[in-house]
Amino acid sequence: MSISFRMPPILRPQVGGARQVEANGATLGEALEDLFTQYPGVKEQIVDSEGEINRFVNVYVQNEDVRLGDGLATPVPDGGTVIILPAMAGGAC
Repeated sequence: MSISFRMPPILRPQVGGARQVEANGATLGEALEDLFTQYPGVKEQIVDSEGEINRFVNVYVQNEDVRLGDGLATPVPDGGTVIILPAMAGGAC
């Protein structure tokens, strides 16, 4: 199953500058593993040492936050879209 990952600007250098890359898998976890095989440099930016989504990264499948659903077990339809967004923090007081 082909899945499109929309990459944020901070991760684009690790994927050859692409705004969007393709991976395969029936679930988010499977698709991420395929993504990490193709682009090993993004893994440490997306998941923690235990393989869970980093708490400072937001991931959406078909515009739904995976943290509110099944996490890595979230099904991704063929032709589906996964959006990866680093959490924003900071600013002036």
